[in-house]
Amino acid sequence: VQLQASGGGLVQSGGSLTLSCAASGSFFSINAMGWYRQDPGKQRDLVASITTTSMRNYADSIKGRFTISIDKAKNTVYLHMNSLKPEDTAVYYCNADFTKLNRVRGNSWGLGTQVTVSS
Repeated sequence: VQLQASGGGLVQSGGSLTLSCAASGSFFSINAMGWYRQDPGKQRDLVASITTTSMRNYADSIKGRFTISIDKAKNTVYLHMNSLKPEDTAVYYCNADFTKLNRVRGNSWGLGTQVTVSS
C-alpha cells in the first residue's frame, strides 16, 4: 500500500488545516488509518485513528479540536484540525493497517507532511 499525504503548511495560531491521505496499490482491504506526529528527536505519537467501521481514537492533547474521518470508497483519511496551537507544530505521518491479497496483515507509512503553527 502506498500512502500519499497532502494538506500540510503554515498557519497562524487558532487557524485550521485539513490533512488528507489516500491509500493506493493492491490490497484486500483497509482495516484502519490514522495520523501520527513527530517532533525532531522525539518519538512518533498517535494523533488520531479510525477504523473502517468508524471507531475513532484521539490523543488527549487534540480532543475537541481535531476530527478524523474516512472515505472508504476512496481509501482516504482526513484530519480536520481546528484551533491549532504552536505545540501542534510537527511532521504529521499517515498510517494504514491493511490486509494484503494473501490475507496477511500489513502496515504502511506515508511520507510526512509538515504542519507549522505560528504564534
